[in-house]
Amino acid sequence: MIFETHAHYDDEQFHDDRAGLIGSFPQNGIEYVVNIGSSVESCIKTVELVKQYDFFYAALGVHPSEVQYITDEFFEWLEEEIKTNLKVKAVGEIGLDYYWQEPERRLQKMWFERQIELAKRRHKPIVIHSRDAAKDTYDMMSALKCGETGGVIHCFSYSIEEAKKYLDMGFYIGIGGVVTFKNARKLHEVTQYVPLDRILLETDSPYLAPEPNRGKRNSSLNLTYIAERIAEIKNVSYEQVVEKTNENARRMYGI
Repeated sequence: MIFETHAHYDDEQFHDDRAGLIGSFPQNGIEYVVNIGSSVESCIKTVELVKQYDFFYAALGVHPSEVQYITDEFFEWLEEEIKTNLKVKAVGEIGLDYYWQEPERRLQKMWFERQIELAKRRHKPIVIHSRDAAKDTYDMMSALKCGETGGVIHCFSYSIEEAKKYLDMGFYIGIGGVVTFKNARKLHEVTQYVPLDRILLETDSPYLAPEPNRGKRNSSLNLTYIAERIAEIKNVSYEQVVEKTNENARRMYGI
């Protein structure tokens, strides 16, 4: 059975068919889903969503592009949910994103650090978003001793050299639909390099749909394409990829 480690089913793109789509997952071989908070609003929606499905769990945190909307009141709520809600298994997605100029980097770094410290206080793994910010992300995580929390580098987009640093820190590498793209040579190399027992399957639904559905709304039903491509790259069976990544995800999320 497949473990979907990173999706956003609270997103408005699922408003019309959310219940039917999610209801189809078990019969399509999907055992668990972790819905990932990325904004103040999505964290609140995620808490409500995971109440509805036994096989859904949550990660709560605020994406770097949304940190300007965090208030002290929300942060208190966030810590209380992470402390008391048994379905909240991680802090994320959090990190740094320098693709856009806003929010300013100082603010991104401040909230990245505060959310890491929250994870450490509550003994939760972290789900990391990092885009065009390789050095600052690693430097902050190293200085803040993120090896104590563990977690995953979501939608990994850097080099083998960067992957090695995070593996040495004890992190997993999240691999999604981009691995199926023909021009994703760097990610193909990373996928071949990273041991299978350190890879997590993810879709980032509704974003980043794999081939042959690239450009369409993504869902966890597309995880089979991702697992098949990983199996090809690593020269192992599809069943091995599904079984090992499920085991990895259970271990990281404590399920």
